[in-house]
Amino acid sequence: MKLGSLKEGGRDGTLIVVSRDLARAVKASGIAATLQAALDDWSNVAPRLNALSEALNAGEAEGAFALDMAALASPLPRAYEFVDGSAYLPHVERVRRARGAEVPESFYTDPLMYQATSAGFLGPRDPVVVPSEDYGIDLEAEVVVVTDDVPMAVTPAQASLHIQLVGLVNDVSLRGLIPAELAKGFGFLQSKPRSALSPVLVTPDELGEAWRGDKLHLPMRTWLNGRWFGEAECGVDMQFDFAQLVAHAARTRPLTAGTLVGSGTIANQDTSKGASCLAEQRTVETLRDGQPSTPFLAFGDRLRIEVTDAQGASIFGAIEQEVVPLKR
Repeated sequence: MKLGSLKEGGRDGTLIVVSRDLARAVKASGIAATLQAALDDWSNVAPRLNALSEALNAGEAEGAFALDMAALASPLPRAYEFVDGSAYLPHVERVRRARGAEVPESFYTDPLMYQATSAGFLGPRDPVVVPSEDYGIDLEAEVVVVTDDVPMAVTPAQASLHIQLVGLVNDVSLRGLIPAELAKGFGFLQSKPRSALSPVLVTPDELGEAWRGDKLHLPMRTWLNGRWFGEAECGVDMQFDFAQLVAHAARTRPLTAGTLVGSGTIANQDTSKGASCLAEQRTVETLRDGQPSTPFLAFGDRLRIEVTDAQGASIFGAIEQEVVPLKR
């Protein structure tokens, strides 16, 4: 099934069930007011939501309406926790090679992960608002999973059972601020503003064979200002699968229902697939030409992030955003 949230009903939106073709939806208010409420009682609520989804796809759901992407909030307008990994090591390897550094051996056995911003997520059509172009505005096209309650110290096999939803995220980064923040030795803060989630999140069974080994096996398609930018394969070159990432996050603490775990920027060894972030493309150019030629995002730039199935149908809906200046 596919779930989303309308921009109504308060800060956490109103939960809707969305049809497989993303054309129609129905409010799920009689089952759970919000997606967070559903996740809090997932084992009881999910079967009822699934029944509503089946009725909707069969054209039998009372109260169904045409879906307007502009009316959607983030499926989870805010979450208790968002931890983001960096599971695609070709990106890490290239970045380090560009500055003459080696990749530590531990990176191949112990996932990179940081505590990301979860107090609010942008809707799939909301603008990316930034105070200055000088901050080095970048998109990062990633896959994200959402868990139910995860106990502390789970194994990856156990963690796999707690992955309930899958979606996309544009993890916005301000590259010009990152070096100074990391140099302090205390992690990201100002360089990581709010991210945007895909219009809908879907249950893993909805993905069929495209979800196996706790990975999404489809290309991540990105466009900038209407021009193709990349289609890196999500299921290729992912050093750590989502079960491993969830287990890593839960090693010393339980994860609350509604926790998001991100994959990190999708990147392949095969650079002909393009890139999923501008920093990656600029690194490829630096290694090839000695300097980058692709600029970071400017005000007025538009981006699109989407994953389609084998027949070309959008699975999660597209993230479509414009970069705009902060109005003071």
